[in-house]
Amino acid sequence: MKSAFATLFLLLSLSAPAVSQVTFERGQLAFETADGKRIVFDVEWALTAEQRARGLMERPALADRTGMLFDFGETRMVTMWMANTPESLDMIFIDKTGRIVRIAERTTPLSESIVSSGEPVLYVLEIRGGHAREIGLDERARLVLPLDLPQ
Repeated sequence: MKSAFATLFLLLSLSAPAVSQVTFERGQLAFETADGKRIVFDVEWALTAEQRARGLMERPALADRTGMLFDFGETRMVTMWMANTPESLDMIFIDKTGRIVRIAERTTPLSESIVSSGEPVLYVLEIRGGHAREIGLDERARLVLPLDLPQ
């Protein structure tokens, strides 16, 4: 019985792609602030479960106006964490209409504490910790939709 489990584990390990092999396509998205200013980000798209699980783990600090957009494919409650993420992030939780429902500012690096959306969302944008405040991105801004996601 032990050898059967060992064989199954080995087969699953070999067939699943290594976490470091997860790749992301890149694109742009924009927010419009309450005063009409447009804020553009260069982002990596986290569209699959595998990409969302990998996220920004083990990445160096993000440059200004860059990030990762997590698309969950459906509106739902979302929880995130910072395990294996060495730099602080701002997590911007966005509903299906583009409304920012919450910004979790300066999350704690390497923490396994849960960061919740607080209400159902479709997207989460992760950017450098503190950057949302620096550029004036707040809950009054809206994500410009539709997004030009890769197919």
